[in-house]
Amino acid sequence: MELRQLRYFVRIVETGSMGRAAIDLNIGVSALSQQISRLENELAIRLLQRTSRGVCPTDAGLAFYSQAQLALRHANDAVLAARQARLSGHVSVGMAPSTASVLGLPFIKAMRESYADVRLHVVETLSGNLARMINTRQLDLAVTFQQDKIQRWSARPVLEERLFLIGTPALLSAIPGDMTEPAALAGLPLIMPSPGHGLRARLEEICHENALHLTVMTEIDGLTLLMNAVRSELGVTLQPGAALSHLHDEALRVIGIHNPVLSRANFLVSLSDDELSPAGLAARVVLYRVMQQLVEQGEWPGATLYIN
Repeated sequence: MELRQLRYFVRIVETGSMGRAAIDLNIGVSALSQQISRLENELAIRLLQRTSRGVCPTDAGLAFYSQAQLALRHANDAVLAARQARLSGHVSVGMAPSTASVLGLPFIKAMRESYADVRLHVVETLSGNLARMINTRQLDLAVTFQQDKIQRWSARPVLEERLFLIGTPALLSAIPGDMTEPAALAGLPLIMPSPGHGLRARLEEICHENALHLTVMTEIDGLTLLMNAVRSELGVTLQPGAALSHLHDEALRVIGIHNPVLSRANFLVSLSDDELSPAGLAARVVLYRVMQQLVEQGEWPGATLYIN
């Protein structure tokens, strides 16, 4: 039994007409009749009968009508109580620039829709800073790429991002097609963040574990300047799929790499549950849900979800 069926039934009794009730409820007469039939079938009793003057309740319908009114009043009271006690407070969330480019606005909108009274503080900073800010309690939540640097706090793997080779057609002219092998990266003039950055640290791990030899010609700790340097043909870069949202419709080439190790994990980290405020706990649920939805809807390029 659904609340809407109770509302439909009550309105039919109040108007004495299936047609007038359908107009008031903004529903088709046929759909309204089907809902009432389902309600009667569930109760195994007839609630309404047709007369020459319209529709009126049976004796059982009259008894049900009074209780249905009471149930609807209680439901309305519950909604009012929930609205008056809406979650409020403050929560701070950190993201790396590439992550923020794909996740930031959808997360802010989702929080606004679900918890309008929560004051949200979103910090966009280098991934190397996020672990420090969580560890010093400057952030409640963050999306990071290195679990081992998070001390004591909750860290949940959410998704894995493939890395893409990005550069101008001139600098990548020796690579045909939209996919290449890791060996083709050797000798390319890479522009990457400095070693303290999460992406650079992950790249160095990959190179060490898989005997890859890459040449980093320039280090730039800022996605906007880094991509401008790539546009100016000062070098090429390896970036996660989230960074592709910065490219718009430009003439830069984006080349995938035939190697699953060229990827990075995204961890949703937070203070421990007993330290997080109710607003922080709610924001963590929303952040995780939005990350999942973006991947499932194909809006996070090159990302795959972990099976939890």
